[in-house]
Amino acid sequence: MKGLEENFAWQKRMIWKWLGALLLFPVQMLYLVVKAAVCLVLPPRLRDLSRDNVLVTGGGRGIGRHLAREFARRGARKVGDITILVNNAAVVHGKSLMDSDDDALLKSQHINTLGQFWTTKAFLPRMLELQNGHIVCLNSVLALSAIPGAIDYCTSKASSFAFMESLTLGLLDCPGVNATTVLPFHTSTEMFQGMRIRFPSLFPPLKPETVARRTVEAVQMNQAFLLLPWTMHVLVILKSILPQAALEEIHKFSGSYTCMNTFKGRTQS
Repeated sequence: MKGLEENFAWQKRMIWKWLGALLLFPVQMLYLVVKAAVCLVLPPRLRDLSRDNVLVTGGGRGIGRHLAREFARRGARKVGDITILVNNAAVVHGKSLMDSDDDALLKSQHINTLGQFWTTKAFLPRMLELQNGHIVCLNSVLALSAIPGAIDYCTSKASSFAFMESLTLGLLDCPGVNATTVLPFHTSTEMFQGMRIRFPSLFPPLKPETVARRTVEAVQMNQAFLLLPWTMHVLVILKSILPQAALEEIHKFSGSYTCMNTFKGRTQS
């Protein structure tokens, strides 16, 4: 009898606990939404980069070069324990699956995805020990909406996005260590040379220096995910509500269906 009473009391406590959590959840969601809205009007205090040591992979050209300059301009150093890791190195071969060489496909996965695994595993332990660090991933909007003719790149970026999403959640209980994923639209670098957008005046390519500046600002504000430009949020919404047939028509109308037909680019990392 006593055991039944104890079991009943335990069940009662659990019911009240679950009910409390259920009632608290929408309040927490409302608080976070309001907090995010306030941050848009009153940006949070920016991270001081003068005590940070930054490592930028693929920093020899394009966005990587501008990132290195932007971090340096804001006071970041290059000697000592790495506290900000920017995974930027990437390659694109710009071909369909059947036209892609097997070695080229593997190279894309190794550099664009697995490379981030290894660099993060190399530097994250020290960041956790110092309780000070930031992992940054220069991804692409193609991780969210793939296009034909770049199957190696789109696949690797989607994998990289999942990696960062999982990593970001895994760092929730790690004080002082955070992550930022940047998903820019087409950027005017050598990497996608020859790629043509149907309406360039409506969707102009981003400047690499703009992507670099916004990335550093996102790190300083501890922003987890950054879509560039902001209109790309519309793309995410449309993908979640429109049927596949409608999305295919959007690809054809926007020119993304054939934008890689004139691709030249480069394959060097």
